[in-house]
Amino acid sequence: MREVSPGDVIFSFAGTLIAAIGIATSNAQESPKPAEFGSTGAYWENVGWRVNVSFVELRMRIRPSDYMSVLGPLLPKVYAPLRPDGVGMQGVYLTYLPDAFAAALVDLLGAEARTLIMGFRVSESAPVQSSVIQLQWEEYLISQVQRDDKITETEKETVVMARRGQGLFKQRVMQLEKACRITGVTKEAHLRASHCKPWRDSSNKERLDGENGLLLTPTMDHLFDQGFIGFEGNGDLVISPVAHLESLARMGLSPGDKRNVGSFSSGQRRYLEYHRDEVLLRSKFLP
Repeated sequence: MREVSPGDVIFSFAGTLIAAIGIATSNAQESPKPAEFGSTGAYWENVGWRVNVSFVELRMRIRPSDYMSVLGPLLPKVYAPLRPDGVGMQGVYLTYLPDAFAAALVDLLGAEARTLIMGFRVSESAPVQSSVIQLQWEEYLISQVQRDDKITETEKETVVMARRGQGLFKQRVMQLEKACRITGVTKEAHLRASHCKPWRDSSNKERLDGENGLLLTPTMDHLFDQGFIGFEGNGDLVISPVAHLESLARMGLSPGDKRNVGSFSSGQRRYLEYHRDEVLLRSKFLP
């Protein structure tokens, strides 16, 4: 799920048929299990990953098992969506398809599928909704904090303000940081305290831990929070391979940017490791 990027093509396989084609309109973001699922997926965790997808049902549907002479040799060796006889693998919910296999599926589905995919690609009309999903999830968590009768009203306010990079959390971060790590801006009014381990994933203690933060300008805070940039423990800037390159260039960053932003405390390095593992968006083609 975390390898999905906006614009990825997704084939819907249900009831032995390829019945719809979708285009991902967001990266994966944490989300509570939708209430409308009811008892479906009762064994799923209450908190999981969500990707927004714009699906179109196909008029021309195919049963892969009828075409295994074509599709069989193209099946990936690991995490294949189908068995050699064309029956779906029940343990595989979402998997990467090699380009040759995906192209063969599109050829079998015909002009309707090609037109849908090309139309999505050209128009790019489907909005990218990762920020919306994240905000919905964080609003849910804020409501949980506000309803918690085990902490005082002052503590609740402090924890909520920490999500916005302000209050006590920012004061603690500023004991370690003096300027935006990337732009060098020092004026406090133009700086946010960004969580390395996201507020949504942290305990209340971690949400207020100054070592769980960096000072960044709002634009860099957005890139860091959404996983488009990160930092190695030695201070090297990491740019996600799925970041929009033209936008980065307009923000003053380039894919080949080799800048080092300086040293981190041991606590910051620990939290940044979490950010690289769980937040930084990485291409499915990277090892």
